[in-house]
Amino acid sequence: MYKNDGYVKRYSESFKLKVLAELTKGNHSKRQIALTYGIQSSTINVWIKKYDRKDLMNTRVTVQTDDELSRIKALQKELKQLKDLLIKKDLDKLVTDSYLEVAAENLGYRDVEELKKNLNIKP
Repeated sequence: MYKNDGYVKRYSESFKLKVLAELTKGNHSKRQIALTYGIQSSTINVWIKKYDRKDLMNTRVTVQTDDELSRIKALQKELKQLKDLLIKKDLDKLVTDSYLEVAAENLGYRDVEELKKNLNIKP
């Protein structure tokens, strides 16, 4: 639970609504109101969600130019290609290791390392 010197604070509905009303006025920030009443900003966020006051939540506005959007799309495409290449490389290594295990067993070597040593294959 919380470390509030052994007690948990409970707030009345009227107090919660009063805090939200002050926030609605816009005279003070959420942080200022939280400091005034000795509560956490996260507590106010919980009340905002509880009373479905999405208009009071912090909103993030992203402004992007067409160049930025095209650059982001190009980078996302490149990232997908690199991930696909990495998966292919991992699969190729897995197949190669499997072939070497089978070859080592069929040729009578103790393990793959001994086969690699005799064939001068670098690990």
